[in-house]
Amino acid sequence: MPHKDSGHHGPGRVAVRLVALVESESHVCCRYRLTAFHSALVAAGHTLDFQPLPQSLFGRAALGRDLTSYDAIILQRKLLPRWVIALLRRRVQRLIFDFDDAVWLRDSYSTKGFNDPKRAARFRATIQACDLVVAGNAYLAEEARKFVPANRITVIPTCVDVTKYHVRERTSHDSALRLVWVGSASTLQGLERFGPTLSAIGRAVPGARLKLICDRFTEFPDLPVERCTWVEATEAAEIALADIGIGWVPDDPWSRGKCALKVLQYQAAGLPVVANPVGVQADFVRDGETGFRANSTGEWVRAIQALAADVGMRKRLGETARCDVETHYSVEAGARLWIGSLARFGTTRMAG
Repeated sequence: MPHKDSGHHGPGRVAVRLVALVESESHVCCRYRLTAFHSALVAAGHTLDFQPLPQSLFGRAALGRDLTSYDAIILQRKLLPRWVIALLRRRVQRLIFDFDDAVWLRDSYSTKGFNDPKRAARFRATIQACDLVVAGNAYLAEEARKFVPANRITVIPTCVDVTKYHVRERTSHDSALRLVWVGSASTLQGLERFGPTLSAIGRAVPGARLKLICDRFTEFPDLPVERCTWVEATEAAEIALADIGIGWVPDDPWSRGKCALKVLQYQAAGLPVVANPVGVQADFVRDGETGFRANSTGEWVRAIQALAADVGMRKRLGETARCDVETHYSVEAGARLWIGSLARFGTTRMAG
């Protein structure tokens, strides 16, 4: 039900009543990009409710009619038909679009290629209808800037709750080196493309093994796989039991829009990360500071060998990585950005 309280909460602070239209509250995007900030938004005087997006034609046609008491509606990630966006825009006070993928494209694994005129048209219509566009990274924000002024766009990265990740003490007496990769069946397709390099790592680093935290599993010649079924409650602890995080994505337009959540999870657990420098992975992973960037199989093998041989280096790089997450990609950091963006609603309506 809509919250009825409104008004000012503290000097110069305007309460904003928000409702997020989401695929589901359990969806990873909702959990990391909205639910994570709920407590901080409430503490700042705002309210945030959630409502599933209707799937039926009747539900879409009625979208927004019961949301008029809210100050702003957050549409998360979904590209609705243009007529639905037009109706929603007319019915609500303010509209926000939050997205963390290159949603105007098809993904890396589509057999139809990346470009999709229907998606692109819906993306443009959605961006132009919004008072505020919240992009997960600069690449996504740049695409949105093709259609609206820069003052309607803000970058709020996907953030992690660092308090859930406890750094494990590591010593040179630890047994086999554990690489870790976390993901889902859909993104495991990408890791399978990377299989030959993983096999080369297995041959070059005796005792190395790959811990897969996923809902589906695969095997790689010469690199033993430790299967760990993904469970939200144990995910952080399972990541922390590894030694090196693996971040590999295809170098393509879709992947350049990814927010690299898994890399942030590894870093929050105090792990050094080896990743190919695609999209924000190039920002998160800095050579010799938080891990190593690698493109070729040779670069990957050398990076893993260097980290395998030096537990002190792994500890040092992991500590720097965790500090980065605490400063820039923690829930607290993201909440500050959301609260700052909402403050603008107190004085102006940005769209139309």
